[in-house]
Amino acid sequence: MGTDDRWRLVERLLPGVERPSRYIDGEWGARHASDAEYHVALVYPDTYEIGQANQAISILYEILNGQPGVCAERAYVPWVDMADAMRADGVELVSLESSTPLWHFDLLGITLPHELSYTNILETLDLAGIPFHATGRAETDPLVIGGGPCAYNPEPVASFFDAILVGEGEDAVVEIVQVHRACMREGRSRRETLVALSRVPGVYVPSLFQAADVESRIVVTDDDIEPGEQTRILKRVVSDLSDYRAPTCPVVPFTEVVHDRFTVEVTRGCTRGCRFCQAGMVYRPVRERSADDIVRHVIAGLACTGYDEVSLTSLSSTDYSLIEDVLRRLARRLEGTGISVSLPSLRVDAFGVEMARLVSRGRKSGLTFAPEAGTQRLRDVINKNVTEEDLIGSVTRACESGWRRVKLYFMIGLPTETDEDVRAIGSLVARVLEAARHAVNPKDRGSLRVAVSVSTFVPKAHTPFQWEAQTPLEEVRRRQALLREAMPKKGVELSWHDPEVSFLEGVMARGGRELAAAVETAWAQGRRFDAWTERFDLASWMRAFEATGVDSRSIANREREAGERLPWSHLSSGVSAAYLASERRRALEGLTTADCSFVGCTGCDACDELGVEIVIAGGARGQR
Repeated sequence: MGTDDRWRLVERLLPGVERPSRYIDGEWGARHASDAEYHVALVYPDTYEIGQANQAISILYEILNGQPGVCAERAYVPWVDMADAMRADGVELVSLESSTPLWHFDLLGITLPHELSYTNILETLDLAGIPFHATGRAETDPLVIGGGPCAYNPEPVASFFDAILVGEGEDAVVEIVQVHRACMREGRSRRETLVALSRVPGVYVPSLFQAADVESRIVVTDDDIEPGEQTRILKRVVSDLSDYRAPTCPVVPFTEVVHDRFTVEVTRGCTRGCRFCQAGMVYRPVRERSADDIVRHVIAGLACTGYDEVSLTSLSSTDYSLIEDVLRRLARRLEGTGISVSLPSLRVDAFGVEMARLVSRGRKSGLTFAPEAGTQRLRDVINKNVTEEDLIGSVTRACESGWRRVKLYFMIGLPTETDEDVRAIGSLVARVLEAARHAVNPKDRGSLRVAVSVSTFVPKAHTPFQWEAQTPLEEVRRRQALLREAMPKKGVELSWHDPEVSFLEGVMARGGRELAAAVETAWAQGRRFDAWTERFDLASWMRAFEATGVDSRSIANREREAGERLPWSHLSSGVSAAYLASERRRALEGLTTADCSFVGCTGCDACDELGVEIVIAGGARGQR
């Protein structure tokens, strides 16, 4: 069956589904190379409008399509209406570019973006006709490789993958493809191929390991792995972002997607050291692009795509050492074009507000700050080196500069949190609102809005808080009620992250291989798109846990012992367990730790372990 025939099978379903633009090909920048020898499908386990905006997919798509003899295509999870129609009509899940069934590819690369995507991975495999478990796949089935943020504890879904890349993919995906192609040419078996892949740095092959005890402690059990070889998987890392050009001609979607703009990654990594933040730990060390590269990539990308907005992305964009220089250069280059520049994250200080002013170009839609906690004591515990004076000063300057909407992010359920800390969030918001009112002309006070978003703390792997217990659901609800009472009644828009969603996230973030059966059972009971509010159903998940003998509350709400082996202990981000334990002790003592990019090494061991140094575009280490 040719491409046109396969497309017609999909096309005839489109009149009956919402947003048919999710399923059509032909976007500007899409690649087509049907005569390639080796074919990769890059799969994002969510809808097109979510996955198409993913920066990692864009990077890997360009790298793989630049390899001789390799063609990379994209695939996304059909929404419920389309998936049901496909099953009813016997239509398989196909790639976007050529409508090729996913089972026909040599390799499927599936992103692990967050814990609530796990049932969508099974939805992908089921619609593609590929067995769920790696051990049940035939020699002719594609290799299923995972990677992304959740690769740092992939154990709940490890059995669904042939291999998982821990860390950054720019170099590793090329090596994975090279090893697989060589094994195919030599006629090696699937198992021999997996053993060969396990020797690629950063690649974890779950079938060569097993859970050794009820705590899901993972050990090597395969005879082909020499003692001491790959018993601990160290993440893969790119030493210098300048070795890789940001994608300057990415796919431009037909339909609106989230973050619908051109993006350039200015920095990878963050060393501010917030103890709750997994990304800030696992993406170390900091590596900055040069200012010249950033400006060059922005101008080239805008010319190729036609976007009218560019976003300079990183975990903390205003920490980039030459951010002011870059913004001023871009302002000159883009003057009169109508193109705007956005920064997705701002420092809670005067410099952050000044950088926001530089990119606002007269538009003052709103500024977002994340103090995270209401008291300085608790901010010290989590190493959020922000004071109330910083926040009040930033809001005051923002309002004096014309902003009338401020959004504040907080968390509840943080380690050592008390009722006083919870009430203090309301008091701090009240002082922010008062400062904002004093900073504007009295006639403008009616337009002031302070939005407060409160999430529930989830302990994550490879952080100083990985041993902590997650606050039980009932207690979270009590603290939410306490905060609601403490919050100002006027001028504040209060919203919550659903604590039931956070509970499930905590179970999946902290669990091991015992959860695979529960994920499969939940999917069989209809769980898909759990990250979408209208699709989430904790009761169904609790039935799945009960049916598979999983004590979900123990996984989420039990504090781990200091010396306990954790389900992810065989995987390393480069940051040592000793450093994480030290940071946990400092947290409980209320001691903060400085950012090593400013003051020098603080002993996390990432640079030495990974053989990669901090790269600061604007000067040497410690001169940021």
